[in-house]
Amino acid sequence: MAEHHSLSTPLLSVPPSDHQPHLVINVPDPIDSTALQSPSTRLHIQQNSGSDNNPPNLFEFIGAHDDFEVPSPSTIDPFRNHTPNIVGVYEWVKIVICMPIALIRLVLFGLCLVVGYVVTQLALHGWKDKENPMPKWRCRLMWVTRICARLILFSFGYHWIKRRGKPAPREIAPIVVSNHVSYVEPIFFFYELFPTIVASEAHDSMPFVGTIIRAMQVIYVDRFSRSSRKRAVNEIKRKASCNRFPRVLLFPEGTTTNGRLLISFQLGAFIPGYPVQPVIVRYPHVHFDQSWGHITIAKLMFRMFTQFHNFMEVEYLPLVSPHENRKENAIHFAQRTSRVIASALNVVQTSHSYGDFMLFAKASELKQENPSQFMVEMAWVESSFHIKTLEALDFLETFISMNPDPSGHVEFHNFLRVLRLKPCALSEKIFGFIDVEKIDKITFKQFLLGSAHILKHPLFKRACDLAFTECDIDGKNCILKQELRDAVTHAVPHMNEDEISGLHSLFDVDGDGRISKDDFVTCLRRHPLLIALFSPWLWYKGLSIADHRLVE
Repeated sequence: MAEHHSLSTPLLSVPPSDHQPHLVINVPDPIDSTALQSPSTRLHIQQNSGSDNNPPNLFEFIGAHDDFEVPSPSTIDPFRNHTPNIVGVYEWVKIVICMPIALIRLVLFGLCLVVGYVVTQLALHGWKDKENPMPKWRCRLMWVTRICARLILFSFGYHWIKRRGKPAPREIAPIVVSNHVSYVEPIFFFYELFPTIVASEAHDSMPFVGTIIRAMQVIYVDRFSRSSRKRAVNEIKRKASCNRFPRVLLFPEGTTTNGRLLISFQLGAFIPGYPVQPVIVRYPHVHFDQSWGHITIAKLMFRMFTQFHNFMEVEYLPLVSPHENRKENAIHFAQRTSRVIASALNVVQTSHSYGDFMLFAKASELKQENPSQFMVEMAWVESSFHIKTLEALDFLETFISMNPDPSGHVEFHNFLRVLRLKPCALSEKIFGFIDVEKIDKITFKQFLLGSAHILKHPLFKRACDLAFTECDIDGKNCILKQELRDAVTHAVPHMNEDEISGLHSLFDVDGDGRISKDDFVTCLRRHPLLIALFSPWLWYKGLSIADHRLVE
């Protein structure tokens, strides 16, 4: 479902302009007296101070601090369609009246789709030099398909479309950017401008659509591949620089929203540094929200076919150019453009991104009652904690396996069950580390940010390496069950056989009965909070990653 939401694909994320990372770091004194003490002396002090063999801060040995903050959860859902169901007598009567009209519209839609597809195939037949602009006779032939596109909009109920402003000449504004609300905008712009678009590689195999976007000399991109994004940016720059190519159209939000706010922009349209023309699209409505949010395409098309008329407004805004008197990076350029569009739409900007829609889709797939509460404003999370969407999806799967309640909170005992821990002082401290509100429950946002805070710490990988080396007592490059027991005893004393077996199976990722280094690191990357298990062990042995930073 997510892949079909847009013909555009995000390239690079924009750090939000109005959010700052909520991270407070305390700088310790240069000289730490405990660092000069022997392990036995240090352990004696801990025992007498009631620290139950655990250092005051479980993650201090990698230089991390436990006083980070988590922003309060947002109640905004930018992808929510506000009329997902047919409600009211008026709507039902209208649908009954429009059913015969809907059948005629459906026939018109199918006819235009077939004619447009056949003509596009003719326009593409024998064309091999697709790196250069499409020959003019082929472009003239594509006018038939463009007329078909306008008739498709007519069949959807867009009998007339209100326009304000005009497209700037291609020589002045080679790049066009627009907000993205429905699948209707790409059809409109195909008819109006016949631009080159940026699209996911998955769209190439879609029936009808793949053929038509190939005629638009589409720029394909894999949103999760850095090399693919880089190639796409180079193609945008190449085609924008040559007036023989059509305009380049991008939807910088990277997915569809409900149009009531503007989510974070991707950078692909702004890296080349050419002037862009912002365009805004509105769908005024009373009874039927035309946005492609949490609603299937079949249901949305049915509702469109059964309306008397659907309203659409398109406004071409003045050009936004990069500053000439000073060098402006793509981030600032994108932020200025997004403010222009948000102001024209009279909506607020948020730090949500396509990643939030992926989190919503994953939560829906896992049968959560309210998937919207698992969105975390991924653009802000990515820029503040440098965590990728795919990593956030893995953390979401782990969190949902903890059986969150309908409000999206996980309790202590379910947290321990998934991490294979027993109730003890250390497990309480781990839970308390992310329970920033101190209500004995955690949200996904708290779990994600707490895990990312540890995972993305510069010394986390070295901590994993050192912990594995110290646990591998016999030097055979693997950790046996007894070695794991010895290592975690300082953290979780008196573990019985079942408990240690459960923890061992969690670390034994490949299930061969031994914990290799790859198993060990993979498990800790999935569950970075578990590095705290080895904090007392390394503390006891007098080993602190943070103490050795200057040595490195």
